[in-house]
Amino acid sequence: MKLKPLRDHVILEAMKEDEKTKGGIVLPDTASKERPEQGKVVAVGPGRVNLKGQRVPMELKKGDTVLFSKYGPNEVKVEGKEYLVAKEEDILAILE
Repeated sequence: MKLKPLRDHVILEAMKEDEKTKGGIVLPDTASKERPEQGKVVAVGPGRVNLKGQRVPMELKKGDTVLFSKYGPNEVKVEGKEYLVAKEEDILAILE
C-alpha cells in the first residue's frame, strides 16, 4: 500500500533517538522515552489552495530531514510500519 498525502500534509518516518544518555548510560526499552521531534520526509502532498484558488507549492520534498513540533503530527500504522502525518505548518525546520 502506498501513502499519498492530501493538500499540505506530509508523511514522516520518525528518527529513532539514541539508546544512551550523554553520560554513556544505556537506556532499556522499558524506560519512558519522549516522542521524537526529528524525522525523514517520506511523501508530501501537492500543497494547499489559497483564497484565490491558486495552489501554494510545498517547501518540503521527499528525503528532507526535518524538525517538527512534538505533539503536532498524528501517528498512523500502515502494514505494520509506523508513520507520522503532519501539516506543513507543524514542520519547524529542515535540517541540513
